[in-house]
Amino acid sequence: MKNKIFFIIPIIIIFSISNTQGQSVPAKDTIILVHGLGRTAKSMFFLKERFEKAGYSVIAESYPSTKKPIQEHAEWLQAVIDQAPKGRSGKVHFVSHSLGGIIIRYLFNSHKPERLGRVVMLSPPNSGSEIVEFLEDSELFHRLMGPSVQVLGTDDESVPKSLGPVNFEVGIITGDASLNPFTSLLIPGEDDGKVSIESARVQGMKDFLVVHKSHTWIMDSPEVAEQIIHFIRNGEFVHKNTLH
Repeated sequence: MKNKIFFIIPIIIIFSISNTQGQSVPAKDTIILVHGLGRTAKSMFFLKERFEKAGYSVIAESYPSTKKPIQEHAEWLQAVIDQAPKGRSGKVHFVSHSLGGIIIRYLFNSHKPERLGRVVMLSPPNSGSEIVEFLEDSELFHRLMGPSVQVLGTDDESVPKSLGPVNFEVGIITGDASLNPFTSLLIPGEDDGKVSIESARVQGMKDFLVVHKSHTWIMDSPEVAEQIIHFIRNGEFVHKNTLH
């Protein structure tokens, strides 16, 4: 009996090791960050670090937001998606700021990526921008902001209005703290200094959250970062004053 045990134990150990080696390691989900107008990937640095600490693979690249039209930004985003690691079973999620959300909607209207997970948009002008309407005749404004901003008005022919409802899982976080009283005068209702709360909404969204943050710095908030992670994991935000 002792001799049998002597031979059986090594066989069990060897079988266990070989069986473990044959198992695939669970793939990480990937989060692609899409910054806003006039910004770079550096503006999403805090979120990038927070998501990496949470175990996600993160892709954050810059695009020439004030130089090219939305169509070309969408082509850029598709190229970024194509860089995501192939052969994984993990999902690909997206987190955007401002114009970045419109670029995502524009691309996904015609081509949704494989393994698409969830999308969180921060302060997106989903119904256009009243500020753009006010400055539509300003040559200096258009020269500084580029061709993308010219199609972000509030009329029915603007790009955001023409895209229709979203047909993928979207959570939207927007702010109600303005750093610019002048621009807020141009925006009806509560706003974050650049986008009204109502304009951030889009038909088909899964959840919506308002935080006391400004348009410019909403992506640097620890609270917002935790809410994004919660939505990516659970498909909803935490509608409480504090996170647990």
